[in-house]
Amino acid sequence: MFTAHAAAARILALCPPLSAPDPGERLPAWLPLSAVTDAARRLSGQIVRTPLLHAPTLAPAAGRDLWLKAEVFQATGAFKERGALNRLLRLTAPERAAGVVAMSAGNHAQGVALHAARLGVRATIVMPETAPRCKVERTAALGAEVVLHGATVGEAKGRALELAAERRLTFLHPYDDPDVIAGQGTVGLEILADRPDVDTVVVPVGGGGLLAGVAAAVKARRPQARVVGVRLARRGGPTLADGINVHALGKLPQAIVASLVDRVVEVEEGEIAAAMRALHGSFGVVAEGAGAAGVAALLAGRLGRTGRTVAVLSGRNVDGDTLARTLAA
Repeated sequence: MFTAHAAAARILALCPPLSAPDPGERLPAWLPLSAVTDAARRLSGQIVRTPLLHAPTLAPAAGRDLWLKAEVFQATGAFKERGALNRLLRLTAPERAAGVVAMSAGNHAQGVALHAARLGVRATIVMPETAPRCKVERTAALGAEVVLHGATVGEAKGRALELAAERRLTFLHPYDDPDVIAGQGTVGLEILADRPDVDTVVVPVGGGGLLAGVAAAVKARRPQARVVGVRLARRGGPTLADGINVHALGKLPQAIVASLVDRVVEVEEGEIAAAMRALHGSFGVVAEGAGAAGVAALLAGRLGRTGRTVAVLSGRNVDGDTLARTLAA
């Protein structure tokens, strides 16, 4: 594993540039930089400290030096473990004893299931009936009770809230929660530890927890860096990018995005498929549709010249049949 206490210390020892303003000036009271650095300490040794992979062959002529933040190497194959574990570690003793419930299309589900089981916390996950089969099966295999309900994550949320009330469970929101966002922000701290001279950070965005956390960490430490979010252009229907198939940003992420994110662009289904093929064919990396969204925006020319660029590969969890059809297209 890439996890190491020395690596965490290196992250936390980073100093903001001399020209930077007070890091707290642009962050909301509910997400100070200390919340992200505290999350990094909390998670140290319990998740994979993922590497930056240099990928010059993916976009050699686009005026950028491209690096990939490989969250695909997390134990559950996605960044969601960070926020899920940070939230679980913040539960009170009575909340731990009663158990938790969450709604998810799959990656938050697996993160909650894995770490809840490890911590001895009973977990119930409500997933839409349209969730990828591999994500449903893995969530159940990790020990969570899986409830399939509705066609969308929004419909699954309604049932999760009902179960929270019926069973007195703590509801763990996948992106509209300060502790979850702080946990996702540790991705940004690691990017800066490995590439303190980064010019642009490109992040897939569905509900916005990852984008908000990364933007908070990056802008507090390196305010001159650009942070760009990448959304799915056609949301609501069947898609390769189920992980970001969310109609609207959460209320908390929206506050961060409005003040700290430089730009949000959209990508089409075909561009996501092309990025998945490029990552696999040119770099040997499997990424699910949502995970490949940042690379899709770069390859499609949505961002122009971006200098030294880090694209977050947020997840790898795609059904084998879907992956085979995409790569063969």
